[in-house]
Amino acid sequence: MEVLRKPKWLKSEKLGAGKARKMMKKLRKYNLHTVCESAKCPNQGECFENGTATFMILGETCTRNCTFCAIDKTNKNLKPTDVNEPKAIAELSNELGLKYVVITTVTRDDLPDGGASQFVEVIKQIRKICDPDVAIELLISDLKGDPDQVKYIVNAGPDVLNHNVETVPRLYDVVRPMADFERSLKVLQTAKSTDCSILTKSGFMVGLGETKTEVLELMKKLRESDIDIITIGQYMAPTKEHYPVAEYIHPDIFAYYKKEGERMGFKLVESAPLVRSSYHAERAKKILNKKL
Repeated sequence: MEVLRKPKWLKSEKLGAGKARKMMKKLRKYNLHTVCESAKCPNQGECFENGTATFMILGETCTRNCTFCAIDKTNKNLKPTDVNEPKAIAELSNELGLKYVVITTVTRDDLPDGGASQFVEVIKQIRKICDPDVAIELLISDLKGDPDQVKYIVNAGPDVLNHNVETVPRLYDVVRPMADFERSLKVLQTAKSTDCSILTKSGFMVGLGETKTEVLELMKKLRESDIDIITIGQYMAPTKEHYPVAEYIHPDIFAYYKKEGERMGFKLVESAPLVRSSYHAERAKKILNKKL
């Protein structure tokens, strides 16, 4: 397949300014990882400059074989759970003065609980060490569809529970071959049914070959599952070995999806070429404040 040239609207802030270097130095000091680096996010320069990052727990190696993702999938570097990680995240979050902390993970199918207990411990440490007003957003894996582990995490008290569906159901076989759309949807439904006050969130990419109709149908299914927040961004292949970009979606189409999402009743819709699931995640705090 022909490799498409990136259009002019896919330019992002470059990494390398002073605050970004300081952020990376702090991450190394605490032996922490970010999805910003591991997934080669195009916004990491901007986010690091703003003093924000999405912490990634449970190592840098994933047990899934998704064809769109830059995270290591060799399964040769799987590490045991780092018991010091939750406290380190809380301490660095406190040092940075973060008011909104985002935690994500690689998928760890090798762990009996899928890593749920590590999420819970991170929440406990943040609540213990950081300012009481800090909001916590979790971006979890599907935990192999285990509802008990989803409930365990939700009952620990995160403010926002995110799980990305990533793409339309038709493309799962080639984009997320070890995942299942209905299973991912059930994770989000379980979170909301466990605690109706929690904000649920999901995100997906466009430009993988989906149709506009499929996108709208996906958005409708998410809204019917009482999802509060959605993020929609342009897929960009990390390397030539990854799933190829089928199309670069024009910003006007993203604006259309945003308008349609708001019309459907989502509380927040982030839809633009460079949007990623944790980009400007702190905007959810406005919704949280309205609930108080």
